[in-house]
Amino acid sequence: MKGYSIQYSEGELAWIKRRRKLPRKELHAKFVEHFDRSDVNLENLKSLCSRKGWLTGRTGGFEKGQTPHNKGKPFNPPGSEKGRFKKGNLPHNTKHLGHERVGTDGYVEISVDQVNPHTGYERRYVAKHRYLWEKKNGPVPEGHVLKSIDGDKANTDPSNWKAIPRALLPRLSGGRWYKPFDQYEPELRPTILAVAQLEHAAREVTSSGSGEEAK
Repeated sequence: MKGYSIQYSEGELAWIKRRRKLPRKELHAKFVEHFDRSDVNLENLKSLCSRKGWLTGRTGGFEKGQTPHNKGKPFNPPGSEKGRFKKGNLPHNTKHLGHERVGTDGYVEISVDQVNPHTGYERRYVAKHRYLWEKKNGPVPEGHVLKSIDGDKANTDPSNWKAIPRALLPRLSGGRWYKPFDQYEPELRPTILAVAQLEHAAREVTSSGSGEEAK
């Protein structure tokens, strides 16, 4: 019964202490039989030994110099061959060529047949939108980045990405008079991007003209 304290006589405690190194199930069975204590279950006896510090001395590991019981015996139980990997097989969770994942920045990444410069592994993950865009259009021009036209990072179709000057990014991140590009309604984003590009180009022309006059 919960909350009921099991009482042991001095003789019973001495008897248990002398046999404390026995496996607990064996010790319990012998104790119950010897003293006719059906009111003491295995957990009661374990708790008593734990409180008294009467340990079996077993750690569960092999002691130094101890020979394993299965030394020299082949481990080949019937049916075990069904769970083995055959030569050339790979685990089900192997990341194959073309495997995709979403990076911490929200961009889709794809495993491609390129050597990883950091690990030397035969494959590496790259941004899928850039990988597909460059396959169609060639390398992204120097000083430029790819921007999603509809603002959806998961849309990796090359037609949804445009190479824009890196200097244009602050204009698209929002400011005092306008909100960030990705917060506009999807149908307005292509127009917002086009306007931002025109404004940037105009500033570049003005800046270039001022420089020529200064000369």
